[in-house]
Amino acid sequence: MAKAVLMQGNEAAVEGAITAGMRFFAGYPITPSTEIAEQSALRLPQEGGKFMQMEDEISSIAAVLGASAAGMKAMTATSGPGFSLMQENIGYGAMAEIPCVIIDVQRTGPSTGLPTSPSQGDYMQARWGTHGDHPVIALSPSSVLETYTLIIRAFNLAEKYRTPVIFLMDEIVGHMREGVVLSNPRDLIINRRKMSFHDGANKQCYFVPEGEYVPAMKPFGQGERYNITGLAHDVSGFPVNSSEIAGRLVTRLLDKVEKNADDICRVEEFAMDDAEIAVVCFGGTARAVMDAVLQAREAGKRVGMFRPITVWPFPEKQLRARLPQLKKILMVEHNHGQMLLEVQRTVGGALPVDFLGRIDGTVISPADILAKLSEMEGKNHAE
Repeated sequence: MAKAVLMQGNEAAVEGAITAGMRFFAGYPITPSTEIAEQSALRLPQEGGKFMQMEDEISSIAAVLGASAAGMKAMTATSGPGFSLMQENIGYGAMAEIPCVIIDVQRTGPSTGLPTSPSQGDYMQARWGTHGDHPVIALSPSSVLETYTLIIRAFNLAEKYRTPVIFLMDEIVGHMREGVVLSNPRDLIINRRKMSFHDGANKQCYFVPEGEYVPAMKPFGQGERYNITGLAHDVSGFPVNSSEIAGRLVTRLLDKVEKNADDICRVEEFAMDDAEIAVVCFGGTARAVMDAVLQAREAGKRVGMFRPITVWPFPEKQLRARLPQLKKILMVEHNHGQMLLEVQRTVGGALPVDFLGRIDGTVISPADILAKLSEMEGKNHAE
């Protein structure tokens, strides 16, 4: 049955992951994500799962990939410096098509920066952090309740598309406490990975039927040997030096995300039906934006909020659908302009895009956003 609880964002991430079927966590403590490891250490043994504290973030993601390949839904959590260390193995997971979830609770950087202060400076790293052309799905919650529900979706997408999924939280949401009502787990949709049991040893472990993009996984420890590698490989999983096979493989890896963008991409729109100015934001920044939008509406201004929930792939189709009604866009984010670049690319010069950012470890307030909207209005009158 549903239950009402007072819960921290980091705690909600663990409870949602367990509801999704996560039974293995490997990690290394790092502010502001440490509560995720602590809660996993407490809760997983209660659910028949395993928690491992590793010696660093590199070994953490490696253990998660191994556990997932062995058949367990697996997760790790970190912050910016640790996320940087994980990138090589995230690329390995993408190439070997190993589903898992990586939580990055962002903090102010670069380097050690301000460990307990909010930031959204890892947005571009979530997409381009590892080398080579690779598929990426990244989701970003804006509340404690959404953290719980969205991480279930993160696991569902990881299993459905056989890929690492990045859960891009920020310190604002991670350390926030809110009263939430959790749904009955029996009412939730939980994906299980598609399995293939019929090929015998060393046969067709990466075979994909015509018109599909995601191979079924082999059962671990049930008599079907298969090869897993980060090298370009054929359908048997063994390395090849063929440009033709490698090209087909990487194209399929990209296509399984790009050609399923309608299934993957989600946005939240608030007061957008008649909006002439869209304030674009993501993650915890949305809380100040929504307040500012409400105040702007009370003052008679036609302002709305457009929030990507799926931040990669960027939901360009949904934003472009709003462009004909808009006169301006304001991008608000806790960095120096990272999602801004995606918004500008999507808009393509069709209308002005202004920017409000913050990189000093403090939060953007509703008053800051309202002041920026007034400044934009002043520019319009001056023109």
